[in-house]
Amino acid sequence: MSDEALAKAAGQVVAARKGVPVIQSFFDETTFTVTYVVHDAETRRAAVIDSVLAYDPASGGTSFDAADPVIAYVMDQGLTVDWLLETHAHADHLSAAPYLQKKLGGKIAIGAHICEVQQTFGKLFNAEPGFRRDGSDFDQLWKDGDSFNIGNVAVTVLHVPGHTPACVAYVIGDAVFVGDTMFMPDYGTARADFPGGDARTLFRSLRRLLELPPETRLFMCHDYLPEGRDHYVWETTVAEQRRANVHAHDGVSEDEFVAMREARDRTLDMPRLILPSVQVNMRAGHLPPAEDNGVTYLKIPVNQL
Repeated sequence: MSDEALAKAAGQVVAARKGVPVIQSFFDETTFTVTYVVHDAETRRAAVIDSVLAYDPASGGTSFDAADPVIAYVMDQGLTVDWLLETHAHADHLSAAPYLQKKLGGKIAIGAHICEVQQTFGKLFNAEPGFRRDGSDFDQLWKDGDSFNIGNVAVTVLHVPGHTPACVAYVIGDAVFVGDTMFMPDYGTARADFPGGDARTLFRSLRRLLELPPETRLFMCHDYLPEGRDHYVWETTVAEQRRANVHAHDGVSEDEFVAMREARDRTLDMPRLILPSVQVNMRAGHLPPAEDNGVTYLKIPVNQL
């Protein structure tokens, strides 16, 4: 069966001049998350991918410590932000997309399958009657194979579920922003045990991405410093992942991967910020509406995850 979206993405990578687009990363060590500003050097048009709103679970306080350096960079470089892109509804950090939109403009976008996430977690959090489960909190919902541009740089969206149902990867010029689908080769792959996740589906998404040309640049959403490495890194290539990914290198079968992933996931604790993160990120980064006393609350469902 032909994969037209992947073929289009592969052709885009080959056609792009190496080093296009321009990429600047911002690493938040508290959540081990990488935010990217991606821009076209000719037009100065830009996108921000997977932004972070700092959150202290002990006090319930938020801050813009992780987002403000992104704004400063965009302003210093004279960029115009057209897109605030999310690879999925993150379970490990809150999105700063609404804050960045207020400061910089741009449309907030995510994969169209976010509606499934909203249905699942809207029920879990017993969301208010006004909470919409149709994705309309976001400005744009992407389907597999959708295309758009950042200035003169072509972008292709690939639906890569498994970690969550709504995961997408953004193929921008010769670079791919993979979200949580995979990590650096020495750390492996994302968990697949969240509601709507599936290890077999994740393997197929991984192998789909690894069919892109070997020289394709891959940019991770996280790095967790595996044993034996003393510095954070988040860029690799398709060729390196196929050669050395500890969970999904060439030669690992689907059944072997599923057995490994499911066994490993059973040993993992829930992410520290999953409960505040998902109920904010399913709303495109907006906090739940304030209650009749003017205070905004985040819910903690007991014994549900």
